[in-house]
Amino acid sequence: MDNKSGQKPVNIRYVTVTAMLSAVAFILMFLDFSVPFMPAFIKMDISELPALIGAFSMGPVCGVIVCLVKNLIHLLITTTGGVGEFSNFLLGAVFVAPAGWIYKRKKTRKRALWGSFAGAALMAVVSVFSNYFIVYPFYTMIMPIDQIVAMYQAIFPSVNGLLECLIVFNMPFTFLKGILSVVITFLIYKHISPVLKGRD
Repeated sequence: MDNKSGQKPVNIRYVTVTAMLSAVAFILMFLDFSVPFMPAFIKMDISELPALIGAFSMGPVCGVIVCLVKNLIHLLITTTGGVGEFSNFLLGAVFVAPAGWIYKRKKTRKRALWGSFAGAALMAVVSVFSNYFIVYPFYTMIMPIDQIVAMYQAIFPSVNGLLECLIVFNMPFTFLKGILSVVITFLIYKHISPVLKGRD
């Protein structure tokens, strides 16, 4: 059917895949778990995995949309007033957007790997600022900052102050979180890419 309005037709597959990946990402937000080298209130999850897959298969914008939609849905059940969701979206976007953009320019396995590591590293750095200026100011309304720092010190006593805790703990933790999604993506992407792109 001709598009007489002159507007670009809606790509049904793009919308469908983005919605599907967003739903999976939302579900994965609840499949979190504690790790022994982080305070108990910080959980590991792989909810950026569908966004990274979307960034590779449909482009970086798709990956960012997945990050946005999963957090908008989570906002309906949140107890953080949107603070956690905003930070999660920000970190997810700075992770998947560079990875997808670098891969889109030249679609090789090496470029995908390089882009993924760059995105994970950027997410790790941004996490320090996101936590320091956005997330932890909210946490301090619930728990005193000294008590929060003490939970880090229980694992590594020589850290002093929130900023040092974020650099020593949260930054490598966030990088590892990104790399975990990268590893899983590289293991499964070849098998699911034809389905996502409509070549099944």
